[in-house]
Amino acid sequence: MKVLCLGHAAYDITIPLDEFPKENTKNRVNMRVECGGGPASNAAYLLGKWGVEVYFAGVVGDDEYGQTIKRELESVNVNTDYLEINPEFITTSSFIIANKSNGSRTILTYRPKEMKMSGLNLNFTPDVILIDGQEYEISKQVLRAYPNAISIIDAGRATPEIIELSKMVNYLVCSKRFAEEVTGIKIDYDNKETIVNLYNKLKEMFKNTIVVTLEKKGCLYEKNGAIKIMPSIKVKAIDSTGAGDIFHGAFTYGIVKKMEFEQILKLANIAGALSVTRIGGRNSVFSLEEIKKVYGEIR
Repeated sequence: MKVLCLGHAAYDITIPLDEFPKENTKNRVNMRVECGGGPASNAAYLLGKWGVEVYFAGVVGDDEYGQTIKRELESVNVNTDYLEINPEFITTSSFIIANKSNGSRTILTYRPKEMKMSGLNLNFTPDVILIDGQEYEISKQVLRAYPNAISIIDAGRATPEIIELSKMVNYLVCSKRFAEEVTGIKIDYDNKETIVNLYNKLKEMFKNTIVVTLEKKGCLYEKNGAIKIMPSIKVKAIDSTGAGDIFHGAFTYGIVKKMEFEQILKLANIAGALSVTRIGGRNSVFSLEEIKKVYGEIR
């Protein structure tokens, strides 16, 4: 099966610290980690690394960061024919502070508002389409042009554009933040009613298959009319950058391989959880063999 990942590509510079710095202080650091990032491009990287035929479509600048992103994707056999290198822009860059004490990350991303792809004409028919909402107009065009493709959205932010795209796909795999913002319901893990009400409201709004990622708690889903949480595995987190992207990549892999739905979620949970034990989003993609080993050990 051929997979098209469409959306955001960035270059990440991560500074790992033992604790978050205090405001208005100077801090000398002894480490920086650089690699590509972005939801759709991280997912494409994982799929390529795991042996899937995958194409990435997005836009970068004609600069060293853009060229590095291209080389990284090609190093795992991602097809970059639809990666637009536009000299009018500089490549999107993200500056990340990773708090190793608790695994949290603080991200500052610079991307010009006018930066978007000039167009997209595919010379193949995708079987699976994964979008992250960054390329709004082109995403709509692709979803309409290939109605028989299995479509998935990584919905991280509750913008009007992403909400609209989320109604057009087969699988809405969204963040807890997105789910809470669009429903107006805040999850209280001690109150199951909030979880059920949130999920049911999402179903009313989007009418597709819905998964809500819950960070270290795992993911929320429905099977045979029962709303469930599949717990994640316990790990020592040092950097959560890209964990959601990696979850979506592994989820897409499971769709491609036609795995049973709960098996897909288990696989995605493991891939996302293990990723937080390494620094840097792209660097946190474990090999398929490593994931399968952990998968097999969990009962």
